[in-house]
Amino acid sequence: MNILFCGDHNAEDGILIATLSLLKNSGAQELHIYILTMYTQSYHKKFQPFSKHAADYLKSLLVKQNPQNTLKLMDCTGLFVREPLIANMSTHFTPYAMLRLFADEIPQLPNKILYLDADVIVRRSLVNFYQQDLTGTELVGVLDYWGRFFFHNLHEHKVFDYVNSGVLLLNLPEIRKTNLFARIRHLLQTRTVLMPDQTALNRYAREKKIAPRRYNEQYKLQPDTVIQHFTTSFRFWPVFHTLTVKPWDVQRVHKVLKLHEYDDILTNYLNVKSNLIKK
Repeated sequence: MNILFCGDHNAEDGILIATLSLLKNSGAQELHIYILTMYTQSYHKKFQPFSKHAADYLKSLLVKQNPQNTLKLMDCTGLFVREPLIANMSTHFTPYAMLRLFADEIPQLPNKILYLDADVIVRRSLVNFYQQDLTGTELVGVLDYWGRFFFHNLHEHKVFDYVNSGVLLLNLPEIRKTNLFARIRHLLQTRTVLMPDQTALNRYAREKKIAPRRYNEQYKLQPDTVIQHFTTSFRFWPVFHTLTVKPWDVQRVHKVLKLHEYDDILTNYLNVKSNLIKK
């Protein structure tokens, strides 16, 4: 199973938790993890890339469970410099959220790969989701929990079709064939877009499949949840407000979300993080 993450130094905790959850639920399935990172800065901030130290430690965890598991940390600075998505460098999303849009330009990546945001936890096996046929399909995603009500072609097609970009099963040969990512990169070079990569993916993807909610649960843990995505959400009680709790903020996961489903993974994360800091 091929897994893609993108991020800078600040994504290390989230990718560690996601990887631990993948290890727990992969069984005998081989895991081949690719992490895209880069050196860059916006008008307001200089970013540090995902560190080789953290990547090497993650790799040791993977190989310890299965010697066939692999991890590759890939520096995409050159690609980003060549096609800087300058019109969207100052949004509240980091430039690293757009790195996945260069996947079609990296020949070392396998044809089928599952992209995961750094704030997800895998709860069950992904085999059924991953092994689906992608013939004639650019990507598979899950409807955005809130965005489906407000964006895209509901009035035109009479169906919800606005997907969340945090869990995407990608068919890179088809994406190259349709120039999907190339067209999106051109847009983001020239126009500032709300939620840049997600909005552009939904605008340009024509060969996408919609997967069941259980593969990217963005609101609240359900009995059949396979992947839980800790996105910013809305709450209506006692007054309307937004709520953001990330899995590495273990105390708030417990106190605010009242969630203990992942205590084994999060305890493991805290122990591993402590060892990582010491080394």
